[in-house]
Amino acid sequence: QAQLVETGGGLVQSGGSLKLSCAASGFSLDQYSMGWFRQAPGKERERVACSSHDDGSTRYPDSVKGRFTIVRDNAKGMLYLQMNNLEPEDTAVYYCARYYFCSGTLLGWGQGTQVTVSS
Repeated sequence: QAQLVETGGGLVQSGGSLKLSCAASGFSLDQYSMGWFRQAPGKERERVACSSHDDGSTRYPDSVKGRFTIVRDNAKGMLYLQMNNLEPEDTAVYYCARYYFCSGTLLGWGQGTQVTVSS
């Protein structure tokens, strides 16, 4: 059974950094594209990063490009999201997610971890 468990959220001041981790189990990480999305109250879900398993490419929306970096360690079954220069607008629950392809359907996600950025 596929499972994703996120850790690393917390409270940080504007301009600070956080690194989120996602432990994957029950499937081979190298067979799937993996990503992170966030959900803030009253806002639409937004994918903030995706790592393709087939060509190794990464994708980011303009809202986080240059500040967020997604890294995967297939051997360890781990996915990371390094977030730098955080802004209050980044406050949300962050979820680790599994896809067949970054352009495809969301297959599953974890329980989420709260990130709060104070101004």
